[in-house]
Amino acid sequence: MSDHVLWLHTDWLNLTALGEPAPAVFVFDDAQLQMDGWTLKRIGFLYECLLELPVEIRRGHPPTEVAAFAAVHGATGVVTMDTPDPRLRAQMEELRQIMPIEIRSEPPFVELGPTPDLRRFSRYWQKAMPKLIR
Repeated sequence: MSDHVLWLHTDWLNLTALGEPAPAVFVFDDAQLQMDGWTLKRIGFLYECLLELPVEIRRGHPPTEVAAFAAVHGATGVVTMDTPDPRLRAQMEELRQIMPIEIRSEPPFVELGPTPDLRRFSRYWQKAMPKLIR
């Protein structure tokens, strides 16, 4: 048993970033997928990527599913990575009401200002590329 579990989400799929082994879970959030208009192709791509990782894949409301996953593993807390996504941040705060959650941060890939457009990679890349390639 581990004292914590790892919660992977769409903004963090890197298990090695923590440098410590622990059971990991990813939750497909149907409401979010529908609201963001994810295509079956995009969902399938993410699913295939997840199959390459030692992670349990669930479907439902992330705070509820992550807490249930932690209970199955006898964990008393959750570790995840920070995100600029307001919905994910709200879900992290919702989970915090159920159990302790540690939200870690990695150095940013590139500094884009306070409110980067994260809806499409191409929009992000148009602003990020000039700062990375000099």
